Amino acid sequence: MDRRNHPRFRTKFDVLCSAGETEGAGTLVNISRSGAYLDTSNECPEIGTKVRLYIFIQPVCPFELSGEVVRVDGSSFSIRYSNLDPEVGRLVDDVAALVG
Repeated sequence: MDRRNHPRFRTKFDVLCSAGETEGAGTLVNISRSGAYLDTSNECPEIGTKVRLYIFIQPVCPFELSGEVVRVDGSSFSIRYSNLDPEVGRLVDDVAALVG
């Protein structure tokens, strides 16, 4: 039984991640209206770190999300968005249409 409030959509989009002075690149593995899960080849930020993501969905300009790291698993980490902006919902709907 899945206890999540929002469905997740599997993706494979390039993403840049900024956490304070530290920057890195990775892949957006899945996204929902409340958070996202990323794989990275860089060192993962610690739980509680505020991060900003730049998601590259062609042909659209990079989409920016911000949130807090809530889980770290090896070379992957999850974030929960700082605010549930309607733009996030539109992004998730767009992603769902692209990968669905």
